[in-house]
Amino acid sequence: MKKIGYTTGVFDLFHIGHLNLLRRARLECDYLIVGVTTDELAFSRKNKKPIIPFHERLEIVENIKFVDEVLPQTSMDKMKAWKNIKFDKMFVGDDWKGSPTWKTIESDFKKVGVEIIYFPYTQHTSSTLLRDVLKKI
Repeated sequence: MKKIGYTTGVFDLFHIGHLNLLRRARLECDYLIVGVTTDELAFSRKNKKPIIPFHERLEIVENIKFVDEVLPQTSMDKMKAWKNIKFDKMFVGDDWKGSPTWKTIESDFKKVGVEIIYFPYTQHTSSTLLRDVLKKI
């Protein structure tokens, strides 16, 4: 039976941490679906607009060889995404592990048989770090 994997992200200022997440996720499933966060959702969550526009971020992620399908992420509701996609595994950076939000998500997904897999966060680079460097130049 084909295992469907799912992960999400803003994927602003695409970097090696993003690539590592997608590469590792694809090794854990047969078909990888990626939700790319819309500009509106990113702004509503972090009160800052991504530097790279949504349609460009979507195109970048669509062209990564590890990715089978890309969808807009318009809501943070992971269960709503599951109801639409029916994935078997969800991949998340381990910087979220143990947070109250993700403990709840883990519990909800356990009831429907979805495995949450946490991958190591890339410490030496992040979109936030890159954004800060760009501000200084």
